[in-house]
Amino acid sequence: MPREIRNALVASALTLMVSSTAEAQGGKPRQYADGVYTATGTYGGQPSHITLKVTLTDGVITAVEVTPHAYVPESLELQRRFAAAVPKVVIGRPIDQVNVGKLAGSSGTSRGFNNAIGQIKRQAARR
Repeated sequence: MPREIRNALVASALTLMVSSTAEAQGGKPRQYADGVYTATGTYGGQPSHITLKVTLTDGVITAVEVTPHAYVPESLELQRRFAAAVPKVVIGRPIDQVNVGKLAGSSGTSRGFNNAIGQIKRQAARR
């Protein structure tokens, strides 16, 4: 099996941690406004960052685009691999259930991704 496919399968199986939704806990599910949202997530000590562009429809991620911003070649490569792999594990999932762990060899980029997802949830939350 090619390495990229194996990595994507492993990533799908191991890196997406599904959290309980408010509905599963007996409360009302959060409501999010449909739209396209952008946020920059920071992580690490330098700090590093990535920018997300996420499309939400009925609280579900229907599109995601990750823009790497690293200048160090090794970091940039990790961010690029993460950016290529993340759509396979988040598109089609409710935003409340998205919490990405190590993906495509990058453990730090996922922290920036999750940071940006939190910002997008706050932007899209219906009050």
